[in-house]
Amino acid sequence: MAAVISRGIRVVGLRIPNNSIVPRVNFSFRNLPKSKKILCGALGLITTGGIGLGVALQTAVWASGFELHPPSYPWSHSGYLSSFDHASIRRGYQVYKQVCAACHSMNYMYYRNLVGTIMTEDEAKAEAEETQVLDGPDENGNMFERPGKLSDRFPRPYVNDEAAKAANNGALPPDLTFITGARHGGEDYIFALLTGYCDPPAGIEIREGMHYNPFFPGGAISMARSLFDDAIEYEDGTPATTSQLAKDVVTFLRWSAEPEHDDRKRMGIKAVMIGTTLIAIAFYYKRHKWSVLKSRKLAFKPKQY
Repeated sequence: MAAVISRGIRVVGLRIPNNSIVPRVNFSFRNLPKSKKILCGALGLITTGGIGLGVALQTAVWASGFELHPPSYPWSHSGYLSSFDHASIRRGYQVYKQVCAACHSMNYMYYRNLVGTIMTEDEAKAEAEETQVLDGPDENGNMFERPGKLSDRFPRPYVNDEAAKAANNGALPPDLTFITGARHGGEDYIFALLTGYCDPPAGIEIREGMHYNPFFPGGAISMARSLFDDAIEYEDGTPATTSQLAKDVVTFLRWSAEPEHDDRKRMGIKAVMIGTTLIAIAFYYKRHKWSVLKSRKLAFKPKQY
């Protein structure tokens, strides 16, 4: 088909029944005037230069002189057929509850989300009842506190954003529910940030109240290092090293940002298996139906007078 179209485009003239010739346009670049060739070349250079400039500017934004890119870590859930390590998610929730929850909120997480993933229903109810939730008004119009329920959100560490800023030298701790999807690098960046605190190199001064972390844009971060060896004691006896704490809490944060992760991959596997089966059946049915038409021979026999 392409060859036929190509030959049709290159035809200079077409004869019609009255033997007249209708001129056709030749679209070959070789036959264009020199001025049009120069114009096309200039447009190509401008387009290529614009694309290259955009890539260079984006690369400059991603890689500044005072910021390191996080390495790519071999997460157990990163494979096409891999699921979350739910024991790690449970430990990560323990790290968040005992360390991160003092400053960071998770406003879009409910206690009911823990059921069937890292806790049983009874465990999640007991976990929710450990918090006191402001509710009301009652029949007298007064607000009151009650034990938490599965339908309640995770508690906020501060009443509002202004209180959070006042307690953290003017910096607002971000909400962690979707933090792995909101940062370039995802869980690799969060893990590198939690384990990357060090002393500033020579020539770089960090003002009072700030801390140096080469993975944070600019290098100066308001959050102090919060994960240390044996900072908490895991319920299952796992050694609580700094890297283990960071790995578990990052896995928990990735799960909170994408709780349908395992279900999505499971549905994808089913879709691939069903689709492959249907394609094989359709291919066999097509060959079965068309085999007679494809293999028959048509012969023209003129009538004998």
